Amino acid sequence: MLNKAMEEALNNQIAMEFSSSYIYLSMAAHFEHENLPGFANWMRIQSEEERLHAMKIFNFINDRGGRVVLQTLPQPPTEYGAPLEIFQKALAHEEKVSASINNLYGLAIKEGDYAAQVMLGWFVNEQVEEEKNATAIVEQLKRIGDDGPALIMLDREMGARTAEPAGGEEGGGE
Repeated sequence: MLNKAMEEALNNQIAMEFSSSYIYLSMAAHFEHENLPGFANWMRIQSEEERLHAMKIFNFINDRGGRVVLQTLPQPPTEYGAPLEIFQKALAHEEKVSASINNLYGLAIKEGDYAAQVMLGWFVNEQVEEEKNATAIVEQLKRIGDDGPALIMLDREMGARTAEPAGGEEGGGE
């Protein structure tokens, strides 16, 4: 059985994950408008991954006899700058999500919730990957600048990103 403190914190994380999905979808819309379809593709896939993360927690709460309470999501920004600025914002956002996951993991330890620790361990590892990917793109964009042939080449590379198999992400406890 899921205790109330853990249930509330996990519901807050669901909201953060759905909000992340919404932010990345807004970034995808921006890139589409700027005729950078590869960057838009990358952000669309990122948006879907965040939705799957929310559903992983959603299912975990239900599997543990808790109650999912969905929250109102803030409207994401609609105006963005150059690709480098956008990916710097994405990296900062991932760092914020990592901090939230780490706090949740700490709560699971404090509450002695071993099942939550196992589930959240997956998220801790996932956030390492998320930050690594965003950092790599930020570093590439710093090298190539905001326009020119190198940006078009990176855009094409970003367009090659495909969604990773769900790998049980929508399942509850793994």
